[in-house]
Amino acid sequence: MAGSDATNAIKQAAEFGIVSGGQRLAGLLLFLNDIHSLGLQSAQGLVTTVPFYWDMNDETRAFAKRFMARHKGAAPDFAQAGVYGSTLFYLQAIKAAGTDDPDVVMAKMRETPINDFMTKNGVLRPDGRVVRDMYLTEVKKPGESSGEWDLLKILATIPGKEAFRPMEEGDCPLVK
Repeated sequence: MAGSDATNAIKQAAEFGIVSGGQRLAGLLLFLNDIHSLGLQSAQGLVTTVPFYWDMNDETRAFAKRFMARHKGAAPDFAQAGVYGSTLFYLQAIKAAGTDDPDVVMAKMRETPINDFMTKNGVLRPDGRVVRDMYLTEVKKPGESSGEWDLLKILATIPGKEAFRPMEEGDCPLVK
């Protein structure tokens, strides 16, 4: 369940006292703006995994500051950060390869570790999967938040090798 179905279910769980009664909710695909729109009162305690949170460290906060200045104060979610990071990685690979030939650029991308504000020591596998650390997060309680977009706390880091299925188990037709 994702999107409006997920947010409606989370709202209903809060209204019916499911979380306050001791149950924990886990969101399989939730974006930061989903949590923001739900509000901390409804979403508190919810756990989810993300590859990026804007307030993780100085690099993520610097990216978020630039993003928020252009987007009416809204913090970036992992999809927005991912698009920016992947585009930058692609352009850097073109520059390093000295060509925009797709086969040459893809080879350069696969041989180059991904190290940017979002991803440290990431790898682009031949099946197209980017393997990076993921973060288990929990939505803060209203009293724990220091501002409008201060929504998550990181509970654990899941190493990329544990977070993603091994390529040899994927049966991807792109891998020969």
